[in-house]
Amino acid sequence: MLLILFLSTFIALLIGAMLIHFSHLHVQFSADHDLNGVQKFHATPVPRVGGIPVVLGLLSGCSLLSYQLQSWMPMLLLVSSLPAFGAGLVEDVTKKIGPGPRLLATFVAAFIAFFLLNASLARLGIPVVDQFLQQFWLVSLVLTIVAVGGVAHAVNIIDGYNGLSGVVAIFIFLALAYVAFKVQDSELMGICFAMVGAIAGFLFWNFPRGLIFAGDGGAYLVGFMIAEVAVLLVQRHAVVSPWFPLLCVIYPVFETIFSMYRRKFLQRRAIGYPDALHLHQVIYKRVVLWMVGSKDAAHLTQRNSLTSPYLWALSSFSVVPAMLFWNNTPVLIGFVLVFMASYIYLYRMIVRFRTPRWMLLRKSARP
Repeated sequence: MLLILFLSTFIALLIGAMLIHFSHLHVQFSADHDLNGVQKFHATPVPRVGGIPVVLGLLSGCSLLSYQLQSWMPMLLLVSSLPAFGAGLVEDVTKKIGPGPRLLATFVAAFIAFFLLNASLARLGIPVVDQFLQQFWLVSLVLTIVAVGGVAHAVNIIDGYNGLSGVVAIFIFLALAYVAFKVQDSELMGICFAMVGAIAGFLFWNFPRGLIFAGDGGAYLVGFMIAEVAVLLVQRHAVVSPWFPLLCVIYPVFETIFSMYRRKFLQRRAIGYPDALHLHQVIYKRVVLWMVGSKDAAHLTQRNSLTSPYLWALSSFSVVPAMLFWNNTPVLIGFVLVFMASYIYLYRMIVRFRTPRWMLLRKSARP
């Protein structure tokens, strides 16, 4: 498994270096030149094709894993992910693929995995619902597609600052790998290590300097792989609670659900309307901006990177309990509810200018 991790990291590092070194050949169409949008927080145009080193790193890891285990399963999962990755990458290059088509492409990817790998969500830990899902496979198919697409879209939602979604994804994959180890599932554990390696290779260039972004291609690929490994882990091992993966991904998932509620019922806008009021953006503007307030480009990049650790800590408060109680459904449900309540409390405190004092660091001196 260490060889898979090393190979994935090396390939991602190498491809990332090549993309950055030759950026002058593709930056005119691969970079986001609009720096004034409500969700733009970088100083200069940056290539958004970081998904390419991630998918190539994953390809190298899955190839080695398939060879070692004599199994086509890792490669079939990678093939299933291509519609989600492809739609995101096209958006990164053309800027013409809206969220609807990207989400639909992810649904198609989940549909393919459902039949290729039997990646079906047939258990929710609720007896009556579980019996219904097992009797009607079509309902299970719809639930699986919506769940996988939702997680992939949620990971894309939190992909806003240097290192944010990448480190959160590594936390989640390590938790999934741990449980895969506990149930002795070498295939899923190897896939998790391949993803950790690929993301780590990308993060070398992304955090803290932001030399390359994952883009929609990278975010949808990572989100899809998280969702599919989670579905397969629950589907293949009855001892794993369905609430374990939900607690692992509760930060990006609840961020998405809360944003939909906020836009629809508090702002009276369409749920897909873009704004700068996600939790990571609020922390950026109400916490980090106070510490490094200069408009200098170097300080803008510094503020960008200082935002991510707050959300890494938040994510760890769900991932760690998920690892500890991965087969205990009632406890996992309790932690899901505690996380949601904590998220709402923290969000309300920050937007009301009552940020907890422990979040405020000493303000940096200006040059």
